[in-house]
Amino acid sequence: MTTEIADANAMTRREFLFYIWVASLVVFTGEVTGLIIWFAIPRFREGEFGGRFTILPADIPEVNMPPVNNAAGRFWLVRVDSAQENELMYPAPDEGRIKGVAAIYKVCTHLGCIYAWNEANSRFECPCHGSKYRLDGRRIESPAPRTLDRFRLAALDAAGNEIASSPADANGFWLPLDIEPFAGQIASFQVDTGDRKDGPTEPLLCDIKFGYC
Repeated sequence: MTTEIADANAMTRREFLFYIWVASLVVFTGEVTGLIIWFAIPRFREGEFGGRFTILPADIPEVNMPPVNNAAGRFWLVRVDSAQENELMYPAPDEGRIKGVAAIYKVCTHLGCIYAWNEANSRFECPCHGSKYRLDGRRIESPAPRTLDRFRLAALDAAGNEIASSPADANGFWLPLDIEPFAGQIASFQVDTGDRKDGPTEPLLCDIKFGYC
C-alpha cells in the first residue's frame, strides 16, 4: 500500500521534462523582454544630442547679450533679465520679472525649421515662414503657435553635484535659472537635451506691446 502511494506521487519523466520546458520558456521570455526594453529605451553619450552637455561658466553669455550657439546640442544659451531693459529683452505688460539662464531648442515651433539669431534686428527669426522670437524665446510674430521649447539646465559644483536647476512653471515648462544666488559655487552647467519641454502658448508680443514689430 505504501509503495502504491509513493508510485502515485512520483514525478514521471514526461512531467519532469514538461516542468524543465516551462522553466526554460520563462527564462527565455524574461531575457527577450529585457533585451526589448534595453533597445527600446534610447541611450545617449554625453555630448551627443539627446544626452547631456557640459557647459563652462565662461560659455554663458552676459545678461541680455546675444545668445551663444551650441551646434552639437541644438540649443541656444541665453541669459536674461527683464529688469535691465534693452533692445534684446523688453518686458511685456503681462509678465513679471524674467531672470536667469536658459537653454532654448533651435527648432521653430511652427513647422520645425531651424531658426537663427538676427543681429540686425536683435531677435530670433525663422527663414521659412517668418516667425520671430524675443531673446528668451517668447513669440513676437506668428505663424509660430507657441514660445520656443527649452531644455533642463542644471548648475554643478566642483565635485559634480547639482546645486540648482531650471525651475518649472505650473505646466512644467522650464523657466530661466537664476544663477546669482550661487555665484562662486558653480563650476559648470549641464544641459539635458533629453529633457525638453514645449513652450507655452502666449499672446504675441506684437499684439500687446508697441515697438516689437
